[in-house]
Amino acid sequence: MQPLQHLGYADGPALIAVGVMMFGSATKIDFDDLTEAVPAFVTVVMMLFTYNIANGLTAGPILYPLLKLAAGRWREVKAGSVVLDLACLVYYVFGLPH
Repeated sequence: MQPLQHLGYADGPALIAVGVMMFGSATKIDFDDLTEAVPAFVTVVMMLFTYNIANGLTAGPILYPLLKLAAGRWREVKAGSVVLDLACLVYYVFGLPH
């Protein structure tokens, strides 16, 4: 079976539109709070440098509870967030293509 070919010029405008819609949420990030800003920054940077949205969307949730714990604000982390964070960690340990 032959691998899928790149879609060409048709996917560029769609990716730009999705990026603009995602970037609108950046105005809601509290950049004065490093426990909020660093995971958001790492999410964006991981998407850009790995060319993979999944890598970025899983990097932020892994860092978020770690930074809250380091800052002594672990009570701000919700139980549902911990479940999501563990699932993201499983992605990096077992699911990430090496």
